[in-house]
Amino acid sequence: MRINPRGRIKSSLVALLFIALAAPALAAEEPSGCDKFKWPIDRERAALTAPDRAKLTSGDELAAISAGGVTLSLVAPNEAKLPMPPERAPKEGTFAGFTRFKDPPKAGIYTISLSSGAWVDVIQDGHFLKPKAFSGATDCDGIRKTMKYELAASPLVLQISGSEDEQISVAILPSE
Repeated sequence: MRINPRGRIKSSLVALLFIALAAPALAAEEPSGCDKFKWPIDRERAALTAPDRAKLTSGDELAAISAGGVTLSLVAPNEAKLPMPPERAPKEGTFAGFTRFKDPPKAGIYTISLSSGAWVDVIQDGHFLKPKAFSGATDCDGIRKTMKYELAASPLVLQISGSEDEQISVAILPSE
């Protein structure tokens, strides 16, 4: 029996094409429901939905990280005057903003949670921090995503970009 090498190549190309087309569709499907987060979110969700959240405007500076959530008003990315260009370029028609925390947090692991979808940049000492863990789910009232960051005892800048909403609730809480 003779094997046609062109047939193998054709089959391989078809398989690769299928994988390439299917991958984005699979990645786009996100978990749905509050029980789909990777860790308990009760504290974060309560902070994000508390009626007494501090209201901030993009560019505001706070002395320290709030014990609860804050609501940050956002503007068009070209008006936001973000301290550093976001690691992910914002899409047209989205909103951005930032806040500074001038007093250093106590060093440790913190969860940073958002009420709706957006890109988060955490900056300390002029460098972007990478999240240690990420979890997100759709269809959970009050919270959309939460990330864990290891923060140093130094001032902090929190940048939000790519938000479809003109305001977003944010909670920065020490991990338990």
